Formats: sequence, structure tokens, C-alpha cells
Amino acid sequence: MAAAGGLLCALLTVGVVMPILTAAAWFGRRFSGREAWWWVPLVSAAAAVPAVPALTLLTDASVLASLMGGVAVAAGLTAPALVARRLLLPDRPRLSGRTMVGRVALYGTLAAVTAFALAGVALNAGVAYEPPWFNAEQVAGTYSDGKGGTLTLTPDGTAVATRIDTFDYAVESFDPLVRACTGAGTWSSSPAQGPYSQQVDVSIDACPVAIDSWSLYGTHESPKMFVFVGDPDNWELYTLRRV
Repeated sequence: MAAAGGLLCALLTVGVVMPILTAAAWFGRRFSGREAWWWVPLVSAAAAVPAVPALTLLTDASVLASLMGGVAVAAGLTAPALVARRLLLPDRPRLSGRTMVGRVALYGTLAAVTAFALAGVALNAGVAYEPPWFNAEQVAGTYSDGKGGTLTLTPDGTAVATRIDTFDYAVESFDPLVRACTGAGTWSSSPAQGPYSQQVDVSIDACPVAIDSWSLYGTHESPKMFVFVGDPDNWELYTLRRV
């Protein structure tokens, strides 16, 4: 892990931090006639902009949570870039490339740890995404897996599956055997201790191994359900979105 961490820090230093520093120097000379330190956070912020929509799309986080994530990414990029800039100033003693990369990687690691710590504080403070509470009326509807499979949950408790994936497992293996299931049954909402533990229980005799309990997330206007699939140490998600 230490070797992999060192390699990752070196790659980030060469592939991310140094280009940010080079771009900041170019913008400074191009638009203000001289290199200035404040171009570094501006370029870092611009580099972090793609993280905002990515967080929103991949994690269903709120806009505020995504913006906080973008700020954390910008801060994590700015700190090592400023350190590298300081080490490269003409009045500083000349350092070997190995020493330069090592110092930037060290401070970059500290910056990353700080950014993750701040993200953890924000998560515990409730800034990050939290699923809303769903009632049965809000859950009812037709859900699609995006591959032609649908699951319809009606307000009267009827569940109808059409080519929904079911997952069985071979003996001593976590590789799922996927089958398409079509049939009718019932569904109900399970009592939950918190928003992350909300579940929908689906019982369809034609699908004995797959779709028992689905976890809920998304929004009231666009709820989603998912189940974990595969190796418990490397889960994948099978997700249904209401259409």
C-alpha cells in the first residue's frame, strides 16, 4: 500500500500538480505580465470544475454537496501546487528533481488527507446527500433498469416484473448467474431506522432469488431502487429508476 501510495503521489505530482503550476505561470505572464501566486488557486479551481457535475451525476448528491466537493478538490490541488511554486522560485536553493517530486508528493498527500477529513466532517454535519423519507405513495410507479427490464409497483401492493434481472450464485463462487424474470407478486415498504435503511420488499414467486429487498435513494420526484450484486468485497449495483 505504501508503494502504491507513493506511485500515485508521483503520478499526481507529474500529471496534475506540475501542469497546474505551468498553466498558472502562463496565465500570469499572458494576462498580468508576470507570474503571481494567486493564479495557482484560480487554475486549480478551474481544474476542479468537472468534479461538480460528476459528483452530482454519480452520487445523486445535492448541488451544495457537489459544490463542497469541488471546493475540496480545488483545495487539494492548490496546496501542493503552491508548495511546488515556492520550491521553484529563483531565490530558492536549486533542488534535484527527485527531491522536488518527493517534497511536492509529501505536501500533496497532506493536502489530500486534509481534504478527505473536511469531506468527512461535511458528511457527518449533514451537508452531503441524504435520501429523503419515502412513503408508499411516493414509491409506487414503474421502474426501469435501462436494459428493457421493468418493475411496476402499484398502490394496492401488486408488483409486476418484466424481464428484471435475477441473480443466483454458483456454489463457492460470488459470480452471479443472471436470469431475466417475468411474473407478478406483491410489494411493501419495510420500517426503517434511518433514511439510508429504507427498503422495498418485493415477493414474486417466479423470481425466487433476486428481488427480495431493494434499497431506496434518489428524490421524491425521481426515486431509485438498487440491490448489491456479486462479491461482498467488491459489490456492484443493479439499479432501477422510476420512469
